[in-house]
Amino acid sequence: MSKTTKQKTSIPAGAATGRPRSGTGGKDLLDALPWIAPVLALIVGVVFFPAGVMFYNSTRDISQSGIDKGPVGFDNYLEVFNFAYFWPIFGRTIVWVIAVVVLTVLLSLALAQLLNKAFPGRQLVRLAVIVPWAASVVMTTMVIYYGLEPYFGIINKFLVDIGLIDTPEGFGWTRNADTAFAWSIVIAVFVSLPFTTYTLLAGLQGVPGDAIEAAKMDGASPSRTYFSIVLPQLRGALSVAVLINIINVFNSLPILKVMTGSIPGYDADTIMTMIFKYIQNQHKIDVASALSVVAFVIVIVIVAIYVKVVKPMKEV
Repeated sequence: MSKTTKQKTSIPAGAATGRPRSGTGGKDLLDALPWIAPVLALIVGVVFFPAGVMFYNSTRDISQSGIDKGPVGFDNYLEVFNFAYFWPIFGRTIVWVIAVVVLTVLLSLALAQLLNKAFPGRQLVRLAVIVPWAASVVMTTMVIYYGLEPYFGIINKFLVDIGLIDTPEGFGWTRNADTAFAWSIVIAVFVSLPFTTYTLLAGLQGVPGDAIEAAKMDGASPSRTYFSIVLPQLRGALSVAVLINIINVFNSLPILKVMTGSIPGYDADTIMTMIFKYIQNQHKIDVASALSVVAFVIVIVIVAIYVKVVKPMKEV
């Protein structure tokens, strides 16, 4: 007669309930620390430390020669908000961001859809789209800036040839605040297209072909197929592209500095160009720091609202 041996299996505490054992969280963090420490150090050194120095300088009285004369509280912020042109500059900054991001996204959606189709020379066209991204933003802006010159600008001459303007000498695109700002938007869209287009093109690769074929078999029109099937699948790529574009465009300086820097006054300024003027022209490091803090807070608020409303990481 055989005996059945009953073995008792010990179950770790908390395993039966599915709860993690106490004390493992700290150990896991220590184990992961060597891997995340470089990233944390980079974030602290590149983001938090400069932001801390910027806020510190914004509460100081710093002379034009860079001498710290002591604390002044929030006087520099009062100077920023009491500046007569601050709110027009703030409004122009919002217009700048919205115009560039919206136009970039709309054009990129069309361009990505085109580049996703099979046609002769597609690889060459895809490479050509990268060129504005690979080229220097300052160089691209300077080419267009001199191309708009009244007397020798090739773009200005082309606009005369097609009848858009009467004489090249009679119109100075870069001498007028409104036209220079409008051309700045055109350039910003041009240099933003490659990143946005390739981000959306990568998203198009994930759209299931069988779903599109099923829609065609059901008799759905191309527009309905695009808006009902393709566009929802691009939600993740589109939302991330919009978020990165908002941050980049808001903080953009080179395009506006080249295109509007020679225009007197503040009729073509955004917050970034105003910060540059405080530093370069007026040598007010403390006030520039205060305006930089304001800009930093504005970006954080915009990003927080965007992430809360859009939820870029949410599954479709």
